[in-house]
Amino acid sequence: MIKKTLITSVVAICLPFGAIAQDDGDDARPFGLAGLLSNGNKQDLEPIQLSAGMPLTNEPWTLQSGTYYEFEIQGDGSQELALIGSDFFRAIWIDEIVVEGLEIRPLGLDSIEFDEAGEMEIGFIAIKPGSYHLMIPGSTGDTQRLEITIQ
Repeated sequence: MIKKTLITSVVAICLPFGAIAQDDGDDARPFGLAGLLSNGNKQDLEPIQLSAGMPLTNEPWTLQSGTYYEFEIQGDGSQELALIGSDFFRAIWIDEIVVEGLEIRPLGLDSIEFDEAGEMEIGFIAIKPGSYHLMIPGSTGDTQRLEITIQ
């Protein structure tokens, strides 16, 4: 009886892996075993420029839920500047933030601030559809705000 239960358990565990390993030639699946983190599911976004009086980006971002995105934030040090967007940061899953080769894997994020010139890269998966924004706190101009739509 124990032998039969053991065999049944092994088969039940191995069945999903057999389905994954099977190559039926269907190229509709855009990613491999890494799932949403696969290179086939990754897109680069226009960098955000943090500079006194300059627009953050040239165009709004339109993102697809379930897609992995990477973007850079480049601060030129012309002024101490921050970006806020708690609603946006709660609508995504942040994989990592890279600052000068240091990888940070946060559970969440509310804002980012540059006290001096530098760069950071953020990798994330868009999750919750809706309209969001990132903006420089206290600013009122449209160029100091990045409109983001997750579809």
